[in-house]
Amino acid sequence: MNFLHATGSPNPGGYRDIAPGLVAPARARVRIVDVREPAEYTGELGHVPGAELVPLAMIEGAAQGWDKEQEIVLVCRSGARSGRAAALLSSMGFCHVMNMTGGMIGWNDAGLPIER
Repeated sequence: MNFLHATGSPNPGGYRDIAPGLVAPARARVRIVDVREPAEYTGELGHVPGAELVPLAMIEGAAQGWDKEQEIVLVCRSGARSGRAAALLSSMGFCHVMNMTGGMIGWNDAGLPIER
């Protein structure tokens, strides 16, 4: 079931925007991909528990082996880089792609748990 994707707001880039508060309870059911650089992933803002690190420059190659039907949430610092990654995955035929609005800044502002 793709409930999380259905709750997101459509974006002209072919993906949906989703708020951190909606991502948090769905963490175990979706693939969360952090597109920042390694130092950012372990840095001050931390990362979403369970997120996998795939820097933006590597996303196209890494995604070649991913399930195009799986719900995928892209995360970065503020939502800009992850938006570019979401648009790219959508253009590659991924069906349930989401960009977490506000990125890790929004996640932290919402008081959600982080790992470093």
